[in-house]
Amino acid sequence: MSKNVRVRFAPSPTGPLHIGGVRTALFNYLFAKKHNGTFVLRIEDTDQNRFVEGAEKYIIDSLNWCNIPYDEGPGKEGNCGPYKQSERKHLYKQYADELIASGNAYYAFDTAEELDFHRKDHEAKGKTFIYNWHNREKLNNSLSLSAEDVKTKLEAGEDYVIRFKSPQDQILHLNDSIRGAIKIDTNILDDKVLFKSDGMPTYHLANIVDDHLMEISHVIRGEEWLPSLALHMQLYTAFGWEAPEFAHLPLILKPTGKGKLSKRDGDKLGFPVFPLEYTSPEGEVSRGYKEEGYFAEAVINFLAFLGWNPGTEQELFSLDELVAAFELERVNKAGARFDPDKIKWFNHHYMQEQNDDAIAETFQKQHNELASIDVNYIALVVGLVKERATFISDLWELSSYFFVAPESYDEKASKKAFKDDTKDLMLQLVDIISKNTEFEVETLQTEIKGWITSNAIGFGKIMMPLRLALVGALQGPDVFDIMYMIGKQETVKRIEKVIAIL
Repeated sequence: MSKNVRVRFAPSPTGPLHIGGVRTALFNYLFAKKHNGTFVLRIEDTDQNRFVEGAEKYIIDSLNWCNIPYDEGPGKEGNCGPYKQSERKHLYKQYADELIASGNAYYAFDTAEELDFHRKDHEAKGKTFIYNWHNREKLNNSLSLSAEDVKTKLEAGEDYVIRFKSPQDQILHLNDSIRGAIKIDTNILDDKVLFKSDGMPTYHLANIVDDHLMEISHVIRGEEWLPSLALHMQLYTAFGWEAPEFAHLPLILKPTGKGKLSKRDGDKLGFPVFPLEYTSPEGEVSRGYKEEGYFAEAVINFLAFLGWNPGTEQELFSLDELVAAFELERVNKAGARFDPDKIKWFNHHYMQEQNDDAIAETFQKQHNELASIDVNYIALVVGLVKERATFISDLWELSSYFFVAPESYDEKASKKAFKDDTKDLMLQLVDIISKNTEFEVETLQTEIKGWITSNAIGFGKIMMPLRLALVGALQGPDVFDIMYMIGKQETVKRIEKVIAIL
């Protein structure tokens, strides 16, 4: 690319960061890193009525957990700060005034009651009220008032807004990197509010000014901002600025494929929609992927495929591989269905790639029963059972018998495994095990299988009751691995416990 790539993620600190916002941040990050560019975080906090204490920290913590940290932003000052819009509000008035001076914007003094009257009047006539060229010169603004009246109102401190003057009878030819060419008839556009007399800009003005001053080259944002593209491009033209390239990402849809994914969907179907656990100011706790046991790599790999595909059969990508493969042109226009089972599939894969020692440390912290057990032993157990696990929280159910003897035996399996001659066979097995001096997997396997073969005993007659004695159910890794791990004394003790009930 000819110009330096600078992209931004610009969330509002009004609550937790939705997984859709994480996907937007991820695509910005991938694009920036692909082109050796800069990933900027800007906090859009001009709406102080919706500001939530702690939300900004939550956003930053979420990006860091996902391993997609920003290059510039709060706490990482570059040459384009400050990076919070509330600290930049002194900038916006001059640009609003510039638009008025150039004839691209005007003061509007209409009260809420006046505007409500016009809406209801239009509705009564079967029409829709739009504040634009149709009626702007009949309303209470600087286009219909004399210069003297406007000056008087401003000097008197009367409330006002500054509206963009959308042109009449023009066709805007816009381009989106994902959706291609777009044509908009300006006659259907309303004159959006850009600035208010309380000194605060609206999203539209602050967004454009900040993107320009921060030298943003590409705006990659959610589909919900597509209707704003016409206004934003007109603002760039009005200022005489070069516009960035725009790309609007597809919606993330409910698991049913119908409608935008919401927190309610997660609550209803039992999956998180936030990267980290979040506690609202009212005390409501929302689940997070981190606390639910998901690996950041799994979440990122999954999110990358919500609306993008590499054009190959490959599904498992490291972050570096995603950076290398990512192209905006391969982002889909259609919405992407959120599949809770698919993200579990990714997590299962990344579970297998985790270091056993690291998993063991986390596993030990999750269960008081493991507090006094050597973490190296726990790591060996993890290596034997993790292929069946999707989450670290699955490990106790899969491996508890390595740490504590089973208290009961699966009823259905017991009927299948325990026969009339089982007690006698298990007594013989105890004798063989007791005489084994090495107690290694190989020697145990050789001796026990040799005994079974030489005496023409069915393998199931020995292996099923043996597994039940060790595990309590017909599950788990190789029985010889289990015997070796729990040791000779514990192995004999567990078999003798079964013998006692036969």
